Amino acid sequence: MKSYASSIRALTLIATFGHLALTGQFAPAAEPAKTDKPAKPPQKMKPTNVTPAEAEALLQKKPETIVIDVRTQEEFAEGHIAGAKNVNFNAPGFTDRMKEFEGKSVLIHCAAGGRSSRALEALANQSFSELFHLNQGFNAWQAAGKPVQK
Repeated sequence: MKSYASSIRALTLIATFGHLALTGQFAPAAEPAKTDKPAKPPQKMKPTNVTPAEAEALLQKKPETIVIDVRTQEEFAEGHIAGAKNVNFNAPGFTDRMKEFEGKSVLIHCAAGGRSSRALEALANQSFSELFHLNQGFNAWQAAGKPVQK
């Protein structure tokens, strides 16, 4: 008896799934529908440009913000913003090294703004919680009389 009842249940299930499949109510997992539109490229991270005074206020208000100095080691050794991390933009593996800071609030600068602007372009597809750029770089920081660590 058990095998007869089991066979009936199996046939009922097969018939039910067949009916659902024929009526479009059941279908195996399908690939996403293809469209004529190309896939959207990742959204570029738009930095907020800040003056030295705004950067200083930012660092006081949000001390978890990581300052990334993209100048060379030699430039960094001559003076830098206190607590800054030196990640040389011109060194191999720059974008890989910056992955360490993804998901965090970051302030990027160089000496005058050129390298850091190019660094921001290189980092456009990385994801930071917030991204800030120091206008005119470390030179502007010094000219504004902000503290320098050596």
